[in-house]
Parts: sequence; structure tokens; C-alpha cells
Amino acid sequence: MSDHTVKSYDDDLASLKQMLAQMGGLAEEQLANAIDAIAKRDTKLADRVIAGDEKIDALEHQIEEKSILTIAKRQPMAQDLRQIIVAIRISADLERIGDLAKNTAKRTHAISEQMPRKLVSGLTRMGNLAQEQLKNILDAYARNDADKAILVWRSDEDIDALYNSIFRELLTYMMEDPRMIGPCTHLLFGTKNMERIGDHTTNIAENIYFLVHGKAITEERPKKDSTSTTNYNLTT
Repeated sequence: MSDHTVKSYDDDLASLKQMLAQMGGLAEEQLANAIDAIAKRDTKLADRVIAGDEKIDALEHQIEEKSILTIAKRQPMAQDLRQIIVAIRISADLERIGDLAKNTAKRTHAISEQMPRKLVSGLTRMGNLAQEQLKNILDAYARNDADKAILVWRSDEDIDALYNSIFRELLTYMMEDPRMIGPCTHLLFGTKNMERIGDHTTNIAENIYFLVHGKAITEERPKKDSTSTTNYNLTT
């Protein structure tokens, strides 16, 4: 392989990483704005988040197309091939994070009326935790840092534990005051979106580990979401 070909190949891989960094930055911005919009009931900011999702979708398509073209032209092997496959996988997770941020922003229109600050603060706490996880996992990818990725992977339990607590709190509010059922339901969807964002950062962590070590994590994925087994009767 000539020096020119090697440099061209390295440029292709660097371009993929740069596009992923751009996509990650947009996902971070979308998530931060979605949380801010729903916390302040700012419908104009929510609409900007909704409209901005197209940029993330476009980048995912570009990364996928460039990855396929690079595989076809270069026929990479070993770590080079893993780098391209992982880029496709991470872009898919970032696209889903963008979708979840957009869906959260949409809830702003449904709960634009005044609500107890304590209720909205639960979603904000979860959002801040999801933001921290996303930032840390993007840093881990930029540095090929599998150890940091594992720390993010383990910290998903923190988001699950907080989600369980907020889930119970919101259901209690709904049982005590039926007028709160509508807005609390939208907040439940918003907090579930934050929990799902945590799951996607966990996916990215697993892919970084695979990229660096060439094998999957053998431990069982940490999971503490118990809401599917919680039994509440809202009619009592």
C-alpha cells in the first residue's frame, strides 16, 4: 500500500471520527435545550429542538454512507474495520438520543401550565445525569478510553435508581390529585426518555470497549429499572 493510499485511508477514518464528534456535540446541545425548555416551559426553545433534529439525522446518513464507501474502497481488517463498524453503531445511538431529546421537548407544549417546581425538578435532575453520562462517553470515544467507557457503563445504575424514585413520586401525585394525571403523565414520558438516553450511552460504552479490546464486555449489563413491576391503582 503506497504512502498516498495510507494517508487517504487515515483521512477517511479521521473524517468519520470528526463527523461523530460533530454529531455528539449536536446531541449534547439538543438534550440540554430540551431539558431547559421543559423546565422553563419555553415552547419557542422546544420548537427549535424539534426542528434541529434534522441535522442529527442528516449526519447519521452521512456517516453511514461514508462508512460503507470506506469499507468498499479500503477493505479494512482488524481494528480498522472495528473503527468503522463502531462509528455506524455509535451514530445510530446518537440519532436515537436526538429523537429522545426531541420527544422530550414536545412535552413542553402539553405541560405549559404552571406545575409544582418539585415535580419538574425530578426531570431536570435526571436530565443533568443523562447529560453528564453523554459528555463522559463522548470524551471516552474521542480518546479511545475503554476504562472511562466502563465507568459510564456502570453508572447507568444511577439513572435507573433515580428514575425509579421519580416514577413513584409522580404516581403518588397523580393518586392524590386527579388533576395532575395529565401533566404528570407527560413528565413520566420525559423521565423515561432520560432513562433511555442512559441506555444508549451504555450501548456506546460497550462499543468503545469492543473497539479498544476487540471483544465484548462479559459482565451482565447493570440495570435497576423496576418500574415495570410496580403495581399502582390510580382509581383508589
